[in-house]
Amino acid sequence: MNGVRAHLADHPTLGALSEADRAVVADALEVLSLEPGAILIAEGALDRDLFLVMEGEVRMRRGALDLGPAAPGELLGELALVEERPRSATVVAETPVVVARLSHAAFERMSEQHPAVALRLTRHFVKGLGRRLRSLTDDLQLLLHERSLPRRRRIQARMEGASRWVRTGTPAGALLPPTVDGEPVVAALIDQRAVTLSTPLTADCTVGALTTGHWEGRRIYRQSLGTLLLEATATVAPTLDLRLDHSIGVGLRVRVHGPEPMDAALVEAIEAEMRRLVAVSAPLHEEWWTRDEAAAYFGSTRRPHVAELLRTRQHATVRLATYGEVFTLATGPMLPTTAALGDFGLIHDDGDLVLLYGRRGTGEGTPDAPHPEEAARQRARDAREIAGNAALRLQARHAWLGALHLQSIGRFNQHCIDGSVAGIIHVSEGAQEKRIGRIADGIASRADTVKVVCIAGPSSSGKTTFIKRLRVQLQVNGIEPIGLSLDDYFCDREDTPRDASGDYDFEAFEALRTDLLATHLERVLAGEVVRTARFDFLRGASQPDGGPELAVGPGQILMLEGIHGLNPALLGRLPDDAVYRVFVCPLQQLPLDAVSRVHASDVRLLRRIVRDRHTRGQGAAETIARWPSVRRGERRSIFPYVARADAVFDSSLVYELSVLKVFAQRYLLEVPSGHPSTVTAFRLLALLDDLVTIYPDHVPPTSILREFIGGSGFEY
Repeated sequence: MNGVRAHLADHPTLGALSEADRAVVADALEVLSLEPGAILIAEGALDRDLFLVMEGEVRMRRGALDLGPAAPGELLGELALVEERPRSATVVAETPVVVARLSHAAFERMSEQHPAVALRLTRHFVKGLGRRLRSLTDDLQLLLHERSLPRRRRIQARMEGASRWVRTGTPAGALLPPTVDGEPVVAALIDQRAVTLSTPLTADCTVGALTTGHWEGRRIYRQSLGTLLLEATATVAPTLDLRLDHSIGVGLRVRVHGPEPMDAALVEAIEAEMRRLVAVSAPLHEEWWTRDEAAAYFGSTRRPHVAELLRTRQHATVRLATYGEVFTLATGPMLPTTAALGDFGLIHDDGDLVLLYGRRGTGEGTPDAPHPEEAARQRARDAREIAGNAALRLQARHAWLGALHLQSIGRFNQHCIDGSVAGIIHVSEGAQEKRIGRIADGIASRADTVKVVCIAGPSSSGKTTFIKRLRVQLQVNGIEPIGLSLDDYFCDREDTPRDASGDYDFEAFEALRTDLLATHLERVLAGEVVRTARFDFLRGASQPDGGPELAVGPGQILMLEGIHGLNPALLGRLPDDAVYRVFVCPLQQLPLDAVSRVHASDVRLLRRIVRDRHTRGQGAAETIARWPSVRRGERRSIFPYVARADAVFDSSLVYELSVLKVFAQRYLLEVPSGHPSTVTAFRLLALLDDLVTIYPDHVPPTSILREFIGGSGFEY
């Protein structure tokens, strides 16, 4: 009986009784031991006993429906003591079980012999039921706006190899720590799909944490930061219309429209309001609106491009989010409060704003304090150097997009519906061809000094097709390009540097035999015939004279392609006027709303997913898993040297995502459930879902897009 009294003392409901009262209750209890499979309570039975589970686990069922387990400490059947009605569920021993039974007859005797104790016990039963009812009400409030009533009281959450039972409706964030490895947790991963931390759990699942240490976590941080900026601006300067524009590496350029001039004082006021919202930990509020209701809202708030997007959506409802009063499209998870958004910078630049992500948003570690003003300005200057000068930034903004009224995904979708697809494709391809011709003209104008054309760009930029089209345009100008690949100048495998994980780092500058390359170039440009190098990828061996003979004569120019083409150390022995550098990358992308836009890196990733699946038989899961490593190499070896480019070629095509959707949607669905790549695949599927599908019939054979979807007129 001492064991029973100990359980009563530790119980959250019965432990509130006095020691004397617990002694009376303990004397009325009967301890029972049950084997697995034994029935404790039978559905439909009229017995009126109450049970306290002391050891083991029982499972509750209603008909064929599994209601989940009941662990030690649970009370079963409080209402049975006071109301005669059929039992609503069956309770079966899942493991060897020890229970304490308070029979209805024993409770009646207690009521006669110790009426005050029986009354206090009944009151505590009522309090316990009240707490459970409030908990159930909270669960329903979380669930009713998204789905019907939960059918199971508990679900099983798997975390880091272990399982635990939790109440249905438990917020995913309640199971996660605030930080992991020093990085803030910004979203939950439910079966590897990123969701807002407040998302209720409704079925058995695997739960994990997504932090700003992951590139998807940084996107969530930036999306939340942009929403915070819109909220603060609406309070300080409600007549201003902000549009988050293209990335500049460490932040976003924000376009400002409105009657109020943007000056330092106004920027300071907006930033102060942002920091106030951070200090008060403004909560995220998400709502489901009907599509028409949301379209009307955005149309009335000077955001008609969002209303146009919603009119082409197939779903009847739209999820919106806000940190106050200004709603945006909830295109993905967001931080549940503004408290973790304190690391950012906001500066005035060339009539617009620059929103600096902060170290959390760029993956540079967790900050100790917000950026001081001068440090923020230095980061903006660094960002300009990364992105190039003002002319480079403006080059990414095509005038013809405005002429065709293609300023957003919503407007583009409407053009597709109206039957303007062929015209959009022709103009988009024509604009690229014109730009390639101008680059060729620029090279030709310096033909007396330029000896080498270096072409560089990140993965899946379309460099291969660009080079073939540039070759044609140079030939039109009377110049014969001679090709040379940096890939043939890799050093031997055993001399290749390794990255932090110990793998060979083929994208490191030190992986090239730059001394051999420089020697060959000097001799070739001096008029010699040189046998070039060849790299045997199968054996991982450099063959210094294993390539074809190379000579550059009158009217010819050397064309060098490779990831390090913009690095000044690559051709350090040549004078600057002897080298013409071209940077190739998809730059201009359309916005979804004021905060969300298509990222150029997503366009490149989708291109690569389709190409790898077509040409290499590699699935989307493997391509996505490799992508962070690819991006690290680009940030280290390409983007720091973009400002040195003589020309920038924007390889983006305004219509291409709608064509890539034909292939990529299926390939993304092939990613196995629960695979680490699911978090990115799921987000890309949601992005493609917002685009009207275009079949590739009108895509010309010379298009850069053909490099990825097939059917090119060029040989690769």
